[in-house]
Amino acid sequence: MFKILIVEDNENLQKLYSAILKSNGYTALCASNGEEALAVLEKEHVDLMILDVMMPVMDGYELTDVLRQGGSELPILMITAKTAREDKRAGFLVGIDDYMTKPVDEEEMLLRIKALLRRSKIVSERKLEIGSTVLHYDSLTVDTPQGSFTLPKKEFYLLYKLLSYPGQIFTKYQLLDEIWGFENESDNTLNVHINRLRNRFDDNDDFEIVTVRGIGFKAVKKRHED
Repeated sequence: MFKILIVEDNENLQKLYSAILKSNGYTALCASNGEEALAVLEKEHVDLMILDVMMPVMDGYELTDVLRQGGSELPILMITAKTAREDKRAGFLVGIDDYMTKPVDEEEMLLRIKALLRRSKIVSERKLEIGSTVLHYDSLTVDTPQGSFTLPKKEFYLLYKLLSYPGQIFTKYQLLDEIWGFENESDNTLNVHINRLRNRFDDNDDFEIVTVRGIGFKAVKKRHED
């Protein structure tokens, strides 16, 4: 059973998140600020953290920074009332994995948690399998029935990101932010890399990269006939 640490100074939200998690098969632990969270992490194995930003003693940004500086790869879902782009940017820069704004949609929160837990497993194994296609993170290699390909870094990371979450739509901004960083936000850069991946894997029977008009891109698993 996965253990999820809720770091939230609002007692009512602690209880709400805890109830949602427990009713969906998770073990919920609670802390009211960053220092309490660190104390819990010293004693308990935690699979994922739900984290508020504005808290006394040690806020969410500070806690994330402490964990990442210490080498922790614990998946972190930040849930906050802050909605400005600079607040989201600050969270990703210190190392959060995903971001939601209050009030949260229960179903969306559970879907994001599931995706982060799956992603965490993929990263720990350093390998991703989609049908007969296998991506090897350390060597930047993609094995397919049609052959083995070693990709340029950005192409590989882009493909790995999309295939880690089949069916999930990523905006152009999200992909540019994660793969290239905030210093490069050219749509053309992303489009060029997407086209290269499509051309390289146009005969792949396991997946395709789909454009969602006006939004961004997603990877879709192809159905196989029995």
